[in-house]
Amino acid sequence: MFNKTLYRTLIAAAVIIGAYGPVSAQTTDLKLSHFLPPGHTMHKALVEWAKVVKEKSGGKLNINIFPAGQMGPMPRQFDLARTGVADMALSLHGGTPGRYPMTEVAQLPYLVTSSETASRALTELTPKYLAGEYKGMKALYSLVVPPLNMNMAKKKVTSVADMKGLRIRHAGKIFAAVVQKLGATPVAVRPAESADALAKGVVDGALFPFEAALAFKLGAVCDYVITPGFSSATFSLMINEAKYKSLPADLRKVLDDTTGPNEAQRIGHTLDQSEIKGRKYMSENATIIEIKGAELEEFKKTVSPVTEEHLRELEGKGMPAREFYAKFKAMNTK
Repeated sequence: MFNKTLYRTLIAAAVIIGAYGPVSAQTTDLKLSHFLPPGHTMHKALVEWAKVVKEKSGGKLNINIFPAGQMGPMPRQFDLARTGVADMALSLHGGTPGRYPMTEVAQLPYLVTSSETASRALTELTPKYLAGEYKGMKALYSLVVPPLNMNMAKKKVTSVADMKGLRIRHAGKIFAAVVQKLGATPVAVRPAESADALAKGVVDGALFPFEAALAFKLGAVCDYVITPGFSSATFSLMINEAKYKSLPADLRKVLDDTTGPNEAQRIGHTLDQSEIKGRKYMSENATIIEIKGAELEEFKKTVSPVTEEHLRELEGKGMPAREFYAKFKAMNTK
């Protein structure tokens, strides 16, 4: 016999599920890929985050992390997430130079001093200005590392003139442009291969913040570190957009609640603090040279055209580069 009461109850339940999305009833596993070594601060932050996600999801969401390029080399990390080979990826925008031109605005010279402040700012500005560059993916947060110093194998640099003819390992398009303005030659070397390249004389110097210099063991091959760094590299934690949308509503909420600007700021703070440890490590193995006064102003003047050239190029393509630059800069000087 047809039961009207049961029928109406089932219809009501279906409407509720349709409105709010399904609620997970079983364990979901997500694969997260990145190219950084297990000792890197960002890897440690991801491990900590995965534990929080598992706890907040009641054990229903597991994030399995594959570091050190286990799922693919550094330039392929975002594509691993985009194509669904991995569910998530943390990677360096400069690993594929020119693919994320608006994001590269955050890498322009002498713009960032604090990773904590800049990471929050970039994450907050991403939905309006940068999401269009990440088709097929959803940015959970973005990170801006402390400015990259010049870690020199043998050459002592105290002026712009000293840069002429040197070969410098860089971290993307903006960095390559800066190196060229200084009269040096930019050389593309993957992060994990940098120490070997310095030791063999393939490059004279490599751009890394202190924390990364520690993570990639540059102290063993560098005699000098030239500070302050002039540009900062940017990273994003991406999830495959289709995978994100397929998750039950409660698990999407866990991801949303544990990422975003607050998480970017937290990791940025950790990166800032890690610079202290990295600086100590490099100071025990190399001489740290701080460019000051007129020499520093000469460095800034020499590389300043990079900013205008990049902004003009993007504006010519109809991108709101100057507006984004102004907002990001203002948020970093509060």
